[in-house]
Amino acid sequence: MKFQAMFVISILLVSAVFLQGAAKRAMTFDDMLACKRLFDPRFSPDGKWIAFSIKTMDEVSNSGHTDIWIVAPDGSNLMQLTTHSSSSWSPMWTPDGKSLAFLSSRSGKTQIWLMSMAGGEPQQLTMHYSGAGSFVWSNNGKKIAFTSRVYPDCKDQDCVEKRDSEKEKSAVKARVYDELLFRHWETWWDHKRSHIFVMTIDTHEIVDVTPGDYDAPPIALSSGFTFSPDGKELIFTSNHEKVIAISTNNDIWSVPVTGGKTTLITTKCKDRNFKGNDTSPQFSPDGKYLSFLSMKREGFEADKKDLILKDMKTGKFTNLTAGEDINIASYQWMPDGENILMQIDEKGRYKIKRMDIKTGKIKTLIKDGYNKSITISPDGQTFAYIHQTTTTPFEVWLASTKTGKSKQITFFNKDILVNIEMNPAEDFTFNSKDGTEIHGFIIKPPNFDKRGKYPMVYMIHGGPQGAWHDGWHYRWNVQMWAAQGYVMVLTNPRGSTGYGQKLTNEISKDWGGKVFEDLVAGQKYVIEKYKFIDKDKIAAAGASYGGYMVNWIEGHMDEFKYPFKCLINHDGTFNLYAKLLTTEELWFPEWEFGGTYWESDEYYKKWSPHNFVQNFKTPMLVIHGEQDYRLDFGEGLMAFTALRRMDVPAKLVIFPDEGHWVQKPQNSRFWHKTVFEWLDSYIK
Repeated sequence: MKFQAMFVISILLVSAVFLQGAAKRAMTFDDMLACKRLFDPRFSPDGKWIAFSIKTMDEVSNSGHTDIWIVAPDGSNLMQLTTHSSSSWSPMWTPDGKSLAFLSSRSGKTQIWLMSMAGGEPQQLTMHYSGAGSFVWSNNGKKIAFTSRVYPDCKDQDCVEKRDSEKEKSAVKARVYDELLFRHWETWWDHKRSHIFVMTIDTHEIVDVTPGDYDAPPIALSSGFTFSPDGKELIFTSNHEKVIAISTNNDIWSVPVTGGKTTLITTKCKDRNFKGNDTSPQFSPDGKYLSFLSMKREGFEADKKDLILKDMKTGKFTNLTAGEDINIASYQWMPDGENILMQIDEKGRYKIKRMDIKTGKIKTLIKDGYNKSITISPDGQTFAYIHQTTTTPFEVWLASTKTGKSKQITFFNKDILVNIEMNPAEDFTFNSKDGTEIHGFIIKPPNFDKRGKYPMVYMIHGGPQGAWHDGWHYRWNVQMWAAQGYVMVLTNPRGSTGYGQKLTNEISKDWGGKVFEDLVAGQKYVIEKYKFIDKDKIAAAGASYGGYMVNWIEGHMDEFKYPFKCLINHDGTFNLYAKLLTTEELWFPEWEFGGTYWESDEYYKKWSPHNFVQNFKTPMLVIHGEQDYRLDFGEGLMAFTALRRMDVPAKLVIFPDEGHWVQKPQNSRFWHKTVFEWLDSYIK
């Protein structure tokens, strides 16, 4: 008996050691980089397949590679369709379901390719000199419409090719402009416009149906074009205002597929003048209605998006969401023509809801996590989408359109993450200074011990009309930060989306006001509520507007009961006067600060961080991309110079080959290493 007892004890000890050795570990940068990035799910017309894209990052080549995969709705028969050394993306089934179209640059320029589901090698469909961008099929499959960038005064492809060749051969590389919006995000304007071309499949005849000196679709805010049900017209979005840089007036237009006169669809009606942003046109399956998303206020890019129907017989417009205070990100018609599935930004999640267009009733189908890219089965019984949370990257899921009951059907990242310990995002709410309830998330580090004390990083989101969501991120991945041993706190203060339009509106002309009070109150709340946070080891970090707020905090640190030990500012605004004249989408600062500063500089002066340099005292890491044309890298230079002139410890990191985001794998590794070393030196 004694021997047996000793044997059992030995087995238990060995098991304990084994289990301890198999214990989950904290996530590393290599883990995050290895995760597959899924997007663009598309149901086949017969409902037997779902096509989607997967992007894999490669640190050696310092880039990513994308391929097309398919899977059956039950998760079986998973297959990779494309294997070329050039990427393939944007799968789109032909209406008969016999082939899958996609974009690829395998022939030199991005073109549309066709792969027969019966087998064989993909065949190039378009051979347009300027290449092909986004595309859509006519219902009968006889025509395809695609975008391409061309010189607006060129009448044919030979003209475009000749001008490109002349520019390439010229030793003079000067950029010359005489109008605004001469650069966008990270790209200088090439003097071309995005036009929509319609190609007849049988003859390969191509017609530019949106000629002229304007973009279709616009390069900002708006997207989408579609064939009419009978295939005779193309419906598209475009902005024809004189100065595009100050206008959000993207409209819906129609044009014959053979080319000709364009007709404005979004004309003034009883309750709307359609001077705001109109986008995402779609026809109901029966062709009775044309639907689109519409913002009411001119110049405000974060206004509420209403779902509008136009009755194609009577011409009457109906606002389906007039009485709903919701934020629609995207939508899809169901085959019955009576219901619409919508992606809704709501309280830190992207939910999927179904609306009955006759009754207006809305039912939540998917409520947890971050969900997008809805594609509905032909019988209308199910829909596929991609789903993620803070602990799981996007995978393809399938759900019932009636009940929302769902299941995961791809598991590309399971083996990568199975041995990694991550704690889910936990919700909390608090009352700000004026009593407004504010929502946030807290994420605990791996191997968390509630009896311990942990440093905290307070994250501030960009936008500012944006939000933190229960979602995975490859640049501000909260699990990657928590893996360093930090408690992560993310709040959605004034200006955030998903909490009603009123809360979103309240940041405009008040950039350092109520939103700052929300952040001050939130920081105090979490430190005093969660005793495991070490109040003497806290930092704040943010990008874009979050970077602006870090600069603002730097000059107003005395308003915090618990001062931050260090700050991280990525691509943040420092001087609002300079921002107005160096950014590209001018409607944004002109809305946010009540016009130009020479008309009135009240809000520029009041809310510009550069006016409070005399108060700077907290160490700051400043990061900026040289190709960031949304927030010029001079903003980072000014912040760093001011900090060092005030003898405040600071570090400047400039990426010459990055824009508003750090996207290249090797740069991303360096970014994470630099950020975590900075934090460790002050709060560990």
